[in-house]
Amino acid sequence: MKLQNAVALLTAAAGAGIGQATARIMAREGARVVVTDAHEERAASVARLIHEEYGTETLGMRCDVTRKEDVERVAAATLERFGRIDILFNNAGTNRPSQVVDMTDEAWELVINTSLTGTFYCCRAVLPAMIAQKRGRIVSITSVAAFRGLKAGHAHYAAAKAGVMAFTRCLAMEAAEHHITVNTIAPSFIYNEFIPHIYPEEEIERMYEEIPYPRKGTPEDIANTVLFLVSDEGEYITGQTICVTGGSWMR
Repeated sequence: MKLQNAVALLTAAAGAGIGQATARIMAREGARVVVTDAHEERAASVARLIHEEYGTETLGMRCDVTRKEDVERVAAATLERFGRIDILFNNAGTNRPSQVVDMTDEAWELVINTSLTGTFYCCRAVLPAMIAQKRGRIVSITSVAAFRGLKAGHAHYAAAKAGVMAFTRCLAMEAAEHHITVNTIAPSFIYNEFIPHIYPEEEIERMYEEIPYPRKGTPEDIANTVLFLVSDEGEYITGQTICVTGGSWMR
């Protein structure tokens, strides 16, 4: 019960990957969780399932992080329901692989707005409550793509994730005096059932082959790292990017 009675707001938390795994681990540890997702019914369904499984209070809401109105509505509803926001987990992101020469404005804006601008909107929305509480934990998902040169059509994705890292370092400096920590986690390839809809099979195999550890990464590997950062044990870590890669990226 490392997070007993804490209130956690998570984005993109109703899918099959990192977001839902993190919501479940937080609920297991006693947190009250707000599950948000671009699909309203999916968010509500996952919130109900987590409540039934762990007995903790939950709330499921639609949130498109590229729309500040959605973000502000979710933050306000969380405060109305629970009275505080202790944890923000920024998991929302997307990718539309394309070579730069072929990249459309729409693809660039979608990727940047979802990963980078959405993270900004969510942080801005929860900060007043965290400052008033004199406590908060913010963790955002980035990617080792932010450190690497890649030729598989990830320029916009890498730029967005690098932007989140830089934003995080600045926000960590601003928020530290309020006992708020701000960190990112940079996974390497973490598989879920929707990955084949985004990446071609040869790209998936290439990413697998780069991982030296003798098993593949799971959403729970990332969720456990989030748990450490938002628990009391992670209190003195801020402004950092934690790479969880099975050895495929070392720095």
